[in-house]
Amino acid sequence: MSIAIKQREASRLPRKQDAELDRISNLPGHVVDQILSRLPIRDAVRSSVLSRKWRYKWATIPCLVFDNQCFNISSQDRTFIKNKLVSIINHVLLLHNGPIQKFKLSHRDLLGVTDIDRWILCMSRSSIKEFVLEIWKGHRYKPPSCLFSCQNLIHLELFNCSLKPPLTFKGFKNLRSLDLQHVTITQDVFEKFISSCPSLERLTLMNFTGVTHLIIDAPNLQFFDIGGIFDDVSFLNAFHLALVSIGLYVNINHDENDAREHSSKLLRFFVNLPHIRRLEIQSYFLKYLALGYVPSRLPNPCVDLNHLSVRMDFDDLEENTVALCLLRSCPNLQELEMLARPEEQTSRERSTNFWEDDHWSSLFAHLRIVKVSGISGVKSEMDFIKFLLSNSPVLEQLTVKPASQEGEWELMKELLRFRRASIYAEVIYLDP
Repeated sequence: MSIAIKQREASRLPRKQDAELDRISNLPGHVVDQILSRLPIRDAVRSSVLSRKWRYKWATIPCLVFDNQCFNISSQDRTFIKNKLVSIINHVLLLHNGPIQKFKLSHRDLLGVTDIDRWILCMSRSSIKEFVLEIWKGHRYKPPSCLFSCQNLIHLELFNCSLKPPLTFKGFKNLRSLDLQHVTITQDVFEKFISSCPSLERLTLMNFTGVTHLIIDAPNLQFFDIGGIFDDVSFLNAFHLALVSIGLYVNINHDENDAREHSSKLLRFFVNLPHIRRLEIQSYFLKYLALGYVPSRLPNPCVDLNHLSVRMDFDDLEENTVALCLLRSCPNLQELEMLARPEEQTSRERSTNFWEDDHWSSLFAHLRIVKVSGISGVKSEMDFIKFLLSNSPVLEQLTVKPASQEGEWELMKELLRFRRASIYAEVIYLDP
């Protein structure tokens, strides 16, 4: 055989070096899908130029995310940007081949309602499992009824929407995570919506309108994060709830005397939370818990609670009383975070002796980590820190972060003088 013939035959065989260099093309399909799903959609589409094998791989990725990171449109013409975005999304959906498990649309430019309706209709015809819609501009968007037919949903996230499910809607039976922010919904629709999602485990509600009395009926709920303005909040069936972050500006009734005599917001709030492990009380919710009768401790202690975060006014006697009740009711507390509201501390006469009294003896038997922030060094705050140090025998670290640098030298000197029950306690001072 001549040398020329041997060369022609060799050129027809794949070279070992080329095969090694193109290992990525031989990866399993699900691995390629994972790689492409983690890229912005524009980069996933650009992968089609890598080789003939990669030309249509992007068209089968199960996760489609359209947000500000996906597009690079250099223009000041808002109409041009809108039309370009619509064209890109339409093009991707038209060429996509295979099931779509996740669809996310989040963009700060004003998109057309009819376009979004059409895309949701397209998603409803697929076995969509995760749906995220964030409408950043314009009036609150009302999703079409076809969204409520997506019975394979396990995660639903809506921003700036108005919800009114059709009368035939029986709930999302497989939904495990629900995130609703800046949403308008009526009281009865909300209650029916939550109770019709029996598998719900995570619930986030922020800045609602249309709901005044927040009633949570979710037997499998484990995580709950809420912020907004409500008249009342209660749990009917949430015995598995373990992590709660609640920052409400609750409308307090003017007839407070009757409320104090006949009810206890504190007892009603905790009666259906027997297994709570982490609690964050933000904004002014401590004021709500102070309405009505406040016992010295809860009838059923929160034995599983190991992390507590409280935002409070240290000079408000009622808030201090609620905080003390909670501390007495958490025998296994390991981490404590106290955040002061310094903007209120000059608005009233100070309650001077609350934390001076001997309310307990070695109450914090398991407390290891404490963070106190936003303080200004007033007596009520320092008394609280002093009692923490003197009644925490296993404390490892106390971190203090004041609201400003004013008087910080005197504050540091006073902190160093406080007696510590734990020989391992370290006091860390952070600049504001």
